[in-house]
Amino acid sequence: MKRSFSEILPTALSDDSLAELTPLSRAADLLLLLERWVERGWLRALDKAFVAFLHELDAEADPLVLLAAALTSHQLGHGHVCLDLFATLQEPDFALSLPPEGDVQGGALLLPSQLLVALDGEHWCRSLQASSLVALADDGGIEAAQRPLVLSGRRLYLRRYWAYERRIDEALRRRLAEQEETPDDLAQRLTALFGAAAPGARIDWQKLACALATRGAFSIVTGGPGTGKTTTVVRLLALLQAPAVAAGKPLRIRLAAPTGKAAARLTESISAQVRSLEIDDGVRGKIPSEVTTVHRLLGSRPGTRHFRHHAGNRLPLDVLVVDEASMIDLEMMANLLDALPDHARLVLLGDKDQLASVEAGAVLGDLCRDAEEGWYSASTRDWLQAVSGEAMDASGLREDLDDSHPLAQQVVMLRHSRRFGEGSGIGQLARLVNRQSADEARALLAAGSHADLFALSLKGEQDKKFERLVLDGQGSGPKGYRHYLGVLHSRRPDAATDLADARWTDWARTVLQAFDEFQLLCAVRKGPWGVEGLNQRITTALFAQRLIDSDQHWYEGRPVLMTRNDYGLGLMNGDIGIALKLPERDGPQAGQPVLRVAFPRNDGQGGVRFVLPSRLNDVETVYAMTVHKSQGSEFAHTALILPQVLNPVLTKELIYTGITRAKDWFSLIEPRAGVFEEAVGRKVKRLSGLMLELGAEH
Repeated sequence: MKRSFSEILPTALSDDSLAELTPLSRAADLLLLLERWVERGWLRALDKAFVAFLHELDAEADPLVLLAAALTSHQLGHGHVCLDLFATLQEPDFALSLPPEGDVQGGALLLPSQLLVALDGEHWCRSLQASSLVALADDGGIEAAQRPLVLSGRRLYLRRYWAYERRIDEALRRRLAEQEETPDDLAQRLTALFGAAAPGARIDWQKLACALATRGAFSIVTGGPGTGKTTTVVRLLALLQAPAVAAGKPLRIRLAAPTGKAAARLTESISAQVRSLEIDDGVRGKIPSEVTTVHRLLGSRPGTRHFRHHAGNRLPLDVLVVDEASMIDLEMMANLLDALPDHARLVLLGDKDQLASVEAGAVLGDLCRDAEEGWYSASTRDWLQAVSGEAMDASGLREDLDDSHPLAQQVVMLRHSRRFGEGSGIGQLARLVNRQSADEARALLAAGSHADLFALSLKGEQDKKFERLVLDGQGSGPKGYRHYLGVLHSRRPDAATDLADARWTDWARTVLQAFDEFQLLCAVRKGPWGVEGLNQRITTALFAQRLIDSDQHWYEGRPVLMTRNDYGLGLMNGDIGIALKLPERDGPQAGQPVLRVAFPRNDGQGGVRFVLPSRLNDVETVYAMTVHKSQGSEFAHTALILPQVLNPVLTKELIYTGITRAKDWFSLIEPRAGVFEEAVGRKVKRLSGLMLELGAEH
């Protein structure tokens, strides 16, 4: 016989350690249980503090409401924008990842599934609807400005994130309703940039992406590595700018990316593409190649969530292109749309299959939910065929017969990779992982038939193979960390060379480039196969091999990763620098070697800046980095190491992202067999309500 919630809760803490407690009120019982979950690492202290704050606001609050608030906050920490009440009740342990997988002691403490055993969704919703802490979205959200929680149907939000979602939804609705004027000679302009469509040739998706983007105030170009997103956007900018230049009113175009590393890569790529494009020099000169970070574009105010540019002080631009948009979280997207002038066009570029932002929301993934199947209306298909000459009947896409997919009309997925062709093992592995074909992916790794794929299983003494791989790479091609340290020592300028001599900058740039030849990626931070343990282990191994002269905090050759933006130094979260010894120019140590950290300037010109280690407060050693931190980067040889046990972060998106950071070689390292297959079989499912309102739920 099922017990009610009120019967379960008072006994939830009746283990030996709490046997002497006097009876508590139901809300106090819940708070104590949440404290136990925090101690176990199941919840963040922030989640419990939020519930305590709500209890202060309403001392008579129903424990069901407080529990829902704790779980909503917990979900936010896992990237979910809201809590789906019914999904949580259906599969609470899976939906919440509580206890975290690998917590073998979880059975000793009351689980959410046990706490919610007697509940149904309707009862939970009614409890929330009756609470003074909860505003109802169906009431127009008038009370949402005052109440900390918002209930929208079966989804519970923290007020701020409900507001972000609404702002994005409203901004996109306005933009999708706007039809931009296209040049009368658009077809001829497209042909000049892409060539005429050849009968029987495969569809030129880049051409279609440019065509669609000319007619809307908002568009998305998505595709995997090497599918030509940058090529597409440069041609799009030429397409938009040419008539504006001819009319004597050039468009103000800005380019942005979420991280400094991604901005630097796009700057270099855009610069090369603009130079190679066969267009009028007057138009070429009006296509920018400098890319900034989104934070810098908006004018981040350190120590606050606010920006200089917002709805009351819009960005001075006509076209904004944002690359690596999969890394943009819900809050940042809301701020970006707020700051965008009504007349401006917004173009998002990104790989919808990559990991989403570390913060809450998977905006690009939500917005690209229809990209694979197309869902173009008859009018969109006819227009595309008329201006591009491409045979849309051969596209294989599904057709929107009832005009229920307005967003899909402005989304194009690029489908042909030029980096990973049919013969590329990396490309094949990425595609198999993306399709969740775990057995086929394993067979491909085991076959040894591709020179760009390697698999290493660690068992007992074979752990030594791990250090050999990390230090020496794989044979004569794929490099390890010995390579960049060899470059550091062998190419150092003569000690008598003046610091102002360009040879020091050239040397630093060469060392930084050599470091990019190899990167070890991890799924997790903690444990022996996480970032923290592996960074220490690799440091020790390099010191034992006398490749570095110290294994303490600062030493020459130490690679470091910026973990926060530092606008004073001009360094962004994700930037990688290397500590190098350079001669001191002035003072009593003039001419003596002093450690400085060399960072690329992210200017597309190959510039390097040198920073004293004492000025760097937010850095960590980066022989190993998380897959999340690697987004926006690529390395000649990438090795992905998986943990020994399945973890909630292990999904096919994480594996796919790790694989596609590799340009030339990819190595998979497994301390335990089976984790790879289990991870590939799981998909990220970030809960949000964004697409429900935009008409894309099937």
